[in-house]
Amino acid sequence: MDLARCYDGAQGFPHWIMALLQTDARGRQGKSWLSADGAFSATLILQPNCTPAKAAQRSFVAAITLRRTLAEFVDPSKLSQKWPNDVLLNGGKVAGILLESSGTGVSVNRLSIGIGVNLGFAPKGVLGARFRPVGLADFVKTPPTPEEFLEALAAHFVVVEEKLMTDGFTEIREEWNGQAARLGKTITARTSQAEITGTFDGIDQDGSLILLTPSGKIVIPAADIYF
Repeated sequence: MDLARCYDGAQGFPHWIMALLQTDARGRQGKSWLSADGAFSATLILQPNCTPAKAAQRSFVAAITLRRTLAEFVDPSKLSQKWPNDVLLNGGKVAGILLESSGTGVSVNRLSIGIGVNLGFAPKGVLGARFRPVGLADFVKTPPTPEEFLEALAAHFVVVEEKLMTDGFTEIREEWNGQAARLGKTITARTSQAEITGTFDGIDQDGSLILLTPSGKIVIPAADIYF
């Protein structure tokens, strides 16, 4: 996302930047992201000028956009969404999303949404992954090129972003919950302070994870989840 910093103050938002090769890709919390040959790697730069909470809703906008795009190329019934913003294909991780923002602390004036998708076969040499990596080529004979995927992705983003701007987060939340992996089933959320196991009850109006436990409902704004 370093190139995205060159667009601070620039006109023409939103703006997509696609890389045909990444040598040092990364994911959430500084974890590495293995970008295999032929993979899709792009960053969308926005200028939302909104609160950090509103900016964070784009995580779910991006996840829905990505699932809708993938559904053009694979069986939609094999796709699901893992909180907060990963997309799973047949239970394996096919794509990831990373958000980075800058602003004044009360307003986000630049938001970068990085998206990586395994368009080819599953990358090799991934160690310690909680969800096995998969690729579109593992499921379809002819996966799209990065250029074809970007064209479809950008078109879907416009539609989902317009829904957020016009109708708010409620419908975004409902669509995300409708495609959530392990909804109504037991998962474990690991925060910086505790490990909590409960029944996954979707996300709330802020995008936080809802767990139903013997002690009652627990709302978790940030965690790694396991199932």
